[in-house]
Amino acid sequence: MNVGQCFHCDAPLPATVDHVAVVDGQQRSFCGPDCQQVAELIAKRGLTGFYQFRDGPTESAASRDTRTGRWASYDRAALQREFVTTDADGSKNAQLLLQGVRCAACSWLIENALGSTAGVQAVRVDPVTTRTSLSWNPRKVQLSELLQQLARLGYTPFPYTEDATEQAATVERRVALKRLILAGLGMMQVMSFAVALYMGAWRDAEIEEFLRLISLVVATPVVFYSGAPFFVGAWHRLRARSLGMDVPVALAIGGAWAASVWNTFTGGGEVYFDSATMFVFFLSAARFLEMAGRHRALSLTGALARHLPRVATRLVDGQLQEVGVIELRPGDRVLVQPGRAVPADGVLETTAAHVDESLLTGESRSIEKQCGETVVAGSIAQTEALQFTVTRVGADTVMAQIARLVGDAGSRKPKLVEVADRIAGYFVGAVLIAALIVGVIWWQLAPERAFEVVLAVLVVTCPCALALATPAAFTVASSALARAGFMVRRAGALQVLAQVTDVVFDKTGTLTSHAAGIESIQTTGELDEQACLSIAAALEAQSEHPLARAFPAPRQGLTAADVRAVPGAGLTGRVNGQVWRIGSLEFVTGPDVDAAAALGDEGEDARLVYLAGEAGVVAVFRIAEQLRDGSAAAVAALGGLGLRNRIASGDRAGPVKSLATRLGIERWRAGMKPDDKLAYVKALQDQNHIVAMLGDGINDSPVLAGADVSIAMGSGTSLAQHSADCVLMSTSLASLPAAISKARATMRVVRQNLAWAVGYNLVALPLAATGVLAPWMAALGMSASSLLVTANALRLGRRSQPTTTPGAGSESRHVDSTPREQAACCKKTAGVAAP
Repeated sequence: MNVGQCFHCDAPLPATVDHVAVVDGQQRSFCGPDCQQVAELIAKRGLTGFYQFRDGPTESAASRDTRTGRWASYDRAALQREFVTTDADGSKNAQLLLQGVRCAACSWLIENALGSTAGVQAVRVDPVTTRTSLSWNPRKVQLSELLQQLARLGYTPFPYTEDATEQAATVERRVALKRLILAGLGMMQVMSFAVALYMGAWRDAEIEEFLRLISLVVATPVVFYSGAPFFVGAWHRLRARSLGMDVPVALAIGGAWAASVWNTFTGGGEVYFDSATMFVFFLSAARFLEMAGRHRALSLTGALARHLPRVATRLVDGQLQEVGVIELRPGDRVLVQPGRAVPADGVLETTAAHVDESLLTGESRSIEKQCGETVVAGSIAQTEALQFTVTRVGADTVMAQIARLVGDAGSRKPKLVEVADRIAGYFVGAVLIAALIVGVIWWQLAPERAFEVVLAVLVVTCPCALALATPAAFTVASSALARAGFMVRRAGALQVLAQVTDVVFDKTGTLTSHAAGIESIQTTGELDEQACLSIAAALEAQSEHPLARAFPAPRQGLTAADVRAVPGAGLTGRVNGQVWRIGSLEFVTGPDVDAAAALGDEGEDARLVYLAGEAGVVAVFRIAEQLRDGSAAAVAALGGLGLRNRIASGDRAGPVKSLATRLGIERWRAGMKPDDKLAYVKALQDQNHIVAMLGDGINDSPVLAGADVSIAMGSGTSLAQHSADCVLMSTSLASLPAAISKARATMRVVRQNLAWAVGYNLVALPLAATGVLAPWMAALGMSASSLLVTANALRLGRRSQPTTTPGAGSESRHVDSTPREQAACCKKTAGVAAP
């Protein structure tokens, strides 16, 4: 702090200093009461280290709105819907953007100051994006109090919503475009002056001096405005005692400009204004295109948010009201016209409706929804209007959960990316040492070329391509998979998915749907199948038994009367004036027991439901689990990719064997408890198999956690509860083989990018060190290298079909799966399966 300036914000002190306080044992002066109060608060919390590590002066607290009433409105539930979620234990989580965060010291101050407040459970601040995650107990502290405290510290909070994110991206693009345009115009002008100098203008001293001066005037704003991000980035790195790619670039640009200024005013030596402006332009162009690719790759959540309507049609006492979506509350009844988007999650009231959930699940075909089923925000009503009751709004909707999943996945770095970052840091150090050695050697051989060669070395070896090679590929691939309905939730999941050798499926809820269905209908000939089905549907419509869900809704006008349920047996009731019974064989049979038994054999993989009238049994319905859409094709595709498919189920051996036979899976286990499944997966891992486990994400939590990579079936209502590495948002398994193919393609691209980055530097460094590459050629080569790895990564965003190997995976053989043998196997070998 300078004398005569406020200790907190560095503003000039008034003529009469009325505000002083003791901080760190010394009396400090402040420009006003606001800065004094903030400093006293920081000192009271024992956080005075903030003043030692901050990058620059803190914005004056007087410029922040710290009134209690300013933040009180954020305690309203309606306002919190957009950016606050509530956990099962009642604690709340808010996503914020903070204005005024300039460095890591700011985030350290916020995390420590708020973290010590009663009721605050966690605070995380990203100093780069200023995005802040805040968790607190609303019974102990209100959100308005925490926001007010942030404002008192000098940081204005804003709710983190998609609009704010899009606005930030727009500002970033505009600023980057301004810098790029200025750099391009300046480079062209300076290059024209440089051509005149190279063509002989130096023979006239006055013209040479004029061209040098005008080049200085044009190049200076290019270097210090367009090139500002490089200098700021290098400064932050050096303050953090680390080396990044901006360090050699800033040295090259700053060195070229400084040397040229010196030679301009001393009248000797070469000037490098053309090289400096070319460095800035080419590097800025590369970064602008990289930024555009990053924004495009991460546009999934923005597309979803923009797809939501701003207004909704609410039904109140039979009247239609146009209201803002933010005004909707759970329990409201909403009408959605065909072609419009559903504004919130809810339960369908309409008898049936067709909706398009392609933006959420990746499925292009419309989905038929029945009354009582869930509809989710962002889906499109198709051929008919639909009416539903709102259950979730704002930050609690499935779409908002998807946005958080994408954000969480993007904020974590896979190990491969971390390794690449570390290598890039070491590489920068090696480049600086190499540039120093090259400079010393050239100073001995040809002093007049030493500076030019050092510039070329610094620029051509910038590790931009090396640092971009891995994260660019992972980012694009994750976003492409998310658009296809496959969410990657954990850092590094793609890397493991590409190496998978075995896919283990749970049966119920994964290969099959949770709901049973009618597999076949056999009749005695008295009534046809449709008539029998209509009578059975009318009776089962009044039953709560799980098997009743296999029957369709009764046709209009056909109802059952005097329905009576007999627990464990079935139903009896009157349909069209006749008494009917439906249920087990023992319940419905009378004198025709032998005829009824001849209609079907239940076996182990299905249940038989009998329908009998006053004259005896008329039909038997075979009820079995329904194969999930795309299961057979997905299993076949996975086998074509060379993977071994397995089933690990807790169900009986009969249904598991039947399903495995239908799908062509020869490795299966039945009667397994959760710990048996975990032991089975561990045994495969002990044999050096890399295992992907598919389950419903809830009942299979132990084995999902134990697998190398875990994939949960997204229910659409409990995404946040899944502990899996990935979530299949679609009701079909079709995206699974495509995801594995995409993961393999991602790793190929990563290897290609790394090979190019390393190979480029191995070739470019000797050429620059020997003076073959001029500085402008070095800038062009480095920019082209960065753009090449980015463009290669963007190829992963294109839709592709899984590449299969004919005949691969056909060598799988049968594993005996009787419950007794499996129990013994699990106890003896932890569930080792055939390799």
